[in-house]
Formats: sequence, structure tokens, C-alpha cells
Amino acid sequence: MARKTYNIAMVSDFFFPQPGGVESHIYQLSSKLIDRGHKVIIITHAYDDRKGVRYLTNGLKVYHVPFFVIYRQTTFPTVFSFFPVFRNIILRERIEIVHGHGSLSNLCHEAILHARTMGLRTVFTDHSLFGFADAASILTNKLLKFILSDVDHTICENTVLRASLDPLMVSVIPNAIVAESFRPRGYQPSSSKTNPSGFAPDRSPVRLGPRDTITIVVISRLFYNKGTDLLTAAIPRILENHPYTRFIIAGSGPKAIDLEQMIETNVLQDRVEMLGPIRHEEVRDVMTRGHIYLHPSLTEAFGTVIVEAASCGLYVVATQVGGIPEVLPSHMTTFAKPEEDDLVAAAGKAITAMRAGHVRTERFHDQVRHMYSWANVALRTERVYDGITGSIPEEEFYGFDTGGYNGSRRRDFALVDRLKRYYGCGIWAGKLFCLCVVIDYLFFLFLEWWFPRDSIDICPDWPRKMPPEDVARGSKSNRSSTSLGAAKE
Repeated sequence: MARKTYNIAMVSDFFFPQPGGVESHIYQLSSKLIDRGHKVIIITHAYDDRKGVRYLTNGLKVYHVPFFVIYRQTTFPTVFSFFPVFRNIILRERIEIVHGHGSLSNLCHEAILHARTMGLRTVFTDHSLFGFADAASILTNKLLKFILSDVDHTICENTVLRASLDPLMVSVIPNAIVAESFRPRGYQPSSSKTNPSGFAPDRSPVRLGPRDTITIVVISRLFYNKGTDLLTAAIPRILENHPYTRFIIAGSGPKAIDLEQMIETNVLQDRVEMLGPIRHEEVRDVMTRGHIYLHPSLTEAFGTVIVEAASCGLYVVATQVGGIPEVLPSHMTTFAKPEEDDLVAAAGKAITAMRAGHVRTERFHDQVRHMYSWANVALRTERVYDGITGSIPEEEFYGFDTGGYNGSRRRDFALVDRLKRYYGCGIWAGKLFCLCVVIDYLFFLFLEWWFPRDSIDICPDWPRKMPPEDVARGSKSNRSSTSLGAAKE
């Protein structure tokens, strides 16, 4: 059976020019899906003067819709006002699958709701981890339960518990990095078995003496959930315990003022360098100035930045939260509890290991390069698309015969069936969710009458690419046909 290609819309509040892991994930995944022959567009909100339609490399089209931003680059939740613009884009681009990103993205949640009303398949990727006790987490989890009650498939971490999802409707797909963009200083690709480390032959592993300065790098948004308070408390103690140590901190956020006050109070201006916000293309240059990467986050689903740090040849000290313990092998990391004392102890352990030469960081890049690949992420995401559209049998997608397990697991678009799913979200919330869905459906019927589909121009597509395996398969088929023709002659 021929491999099917799709028209896909990635929707999120978080995208370039804002730097970050979600933004990079969406861009890299979209680019690799385009390389595999799919059509991908991105829908996000306007950023300053970046409005309307923009084109990025590889033919990736971005729609910057003019919606009001309220907090941390998230748009104001309107529920229904996004629908006319969204419908117009979806019909113009002939979209078949809507893929939303981010639990805190209002644009993503509204797009999934409207896409289901329009009869489109939907996928949601969760990039964050939240608890279950505080008010913000409870509200976010209830919103997720509403949206994901009718989504076709979810790619996530602990969202199964938070949104009460069927585990069969969930896949865990890791992030990845472009390893070539995060090479250590002095790195040269291995060309023989005599140079397995990947470094130039005249470069030996770094040996640090007791008086050599060790630089600890931190690159993060300076928010509470990223552990900035923990970092502020730990830095003076780490520097006091280890005299020949310094910090480089890159990033911006409301907690930056706390770091600046800590530096002034402890007179650490010559040992702590704050760079402020940096562009993603500058991350590698900052990381290669250091020896250790410190990641004090309180919640984290994956932590792409620690993979980037390891790829640059840095030893990683990270808090043992979320999915971080599963990201890198143990010889690349030292873990700490999200507590001040434990973080200080873990940093000290890493500094001692670096000075003793127990960590061979010059080997990290080649190891990371083989562990994480965006091509593999795109391939696994494509399989999710195949599963929700029926391009592959349910037995193959879910791993067993689903006929005896509540029948087909693909979501029905019928309004009655959708309302049944939403009604089970809570005594009062379920009724409110059903009301929203009914209004959304009536609004959709109004738009179909007021702005008929026939009056919307269809955008021409960029030429589709053919993935390497299809090229190889075509070449093999042509050779077989040629051989058969020669045999007949």
C-alpha cells in the first residue's frame, strides 16, 4: 500500500521569533514532516510587526493571526472569535489534521475544538508537566479534560492522569535536537576507527587542575517553574564552597531581578555573568564557554536544553523531576532533588568529578547524536497520523485487536456522540462544556451559510518532497522493470 501524505496545521501560541523548546519542537517537526512529503502550515499569533503570512525555509508557511496577548505570549481566551479566521485558513489550505501544541496555549485549545466541529482529525502534544493540588494546575487540568475528551490522539507525559485519558489514546514521543548545531569546540566528525571521539587528532580530553576555573552555564526562562528561586539561593553557596568556579546565566523573565539583587548583595559581579535573553542560534556559543550545565527546573516534561548541553560537551546537573531522569544516560548527568541543599551538593559532586577527570565529556556529542533525531520523531508522529486517519489498521496502531474492546477507537464526529463525551467531564463542568460545543456547532453552521466554502480561494501548494525510502523504492522498481524488459527482449 502506498504511503499517504497529509495536509497538517500546527497550532500554538508559542512559535518563533520567541525562543524556547516548544517553538523549536514545532519548527523542527514541521520541517521534517515536509521532508517526508507532507504539507505543513503553522498558525500562531502576531509578534510585534510579524503579522499576516510569513514563509520560512523549506516552504513552511506561518499564519500570524492578530489576537491580543495577555501573559507569557498566550492569547486572550475568546472561545469563538477565532473560529472565522481559523475556518478560512483551514479551507484555504485544505487541512486534514490539526495538531495543537501546549497546555497553556489558548489558541491550541480553541483550534482543536473548532477542528472537531468541522469534522477534522486532531492531535494534541503536551510539552509541560503540572501537579494536581494548586489552583493553576486544577484549572489547567480541567481545561485539558474538556479539550482532550474529543481529541483523536495525544502525545504527552502525565496527561493521562491529568485529563483522565484512555492510555491507548496516548503516545510518548521524545524531543530531539539538530546535533550538528550543537558541536563542542574543536569538534571534527570522525573519519576513521582511530579517532572514535570525533575530535581532531591533536586534541586530547580536557584536564582541569585544582586552580583552573570551572564555568557553570544556565540557559532558561527566568520564571518560578524553571527553578529560578532555587538557583538564586544555591549560587552563593556553590561559589563559596568552590572558589575557582563561575556562572554564566542566559535568559529573561520576572525572576531576573531576584538574581541581580543576589549578585549585588553577595558582591558576585566578577563571578556571575548575566547575558539576558539570547537567540536560539547563540545557545551553542554560550554553552561551549562552560564545563557544566545546571538545570534547576521544578517541572519539566523533557528538557531539550539538557540534551543540547550534553551535545556541546557539558556535564549536566539537573533536578530529578518530570521526564528529566529518562532523557540522558547516567554518565552524562548528576541528579538532585528540587531542594537547595541537594542542588548545592550535586553541583559540588559534578565539579569534583570534572577536576578528577572522571567525566569524558569529549565523547558526549557523538553519543547524543545517535540517541535523538528529528527524522525519527517525524516518522513516529506520522504513524500517529496514519493511526487516527485509518491509513493503517487499528490492530497495527494500537498493538492488539480492538474489536472486542469497545469497538473502533476512532472518534466519531456526530454531535450527539461528542456531547456524550463532554457530558462526562463533571457535574457542572460537563453541562458547560456541552453548551460550548453546541454554540460552536451553531456558529459553524452560520459561517457555512454566511461565508460559503465555494467563495474561499484555495492556496496553491509547494511541490511535495519525496522521502529517501520512497526514492530508493522507486529506483528499485525502475531497475526491476528495466531488467524485466531486457529479459523479455
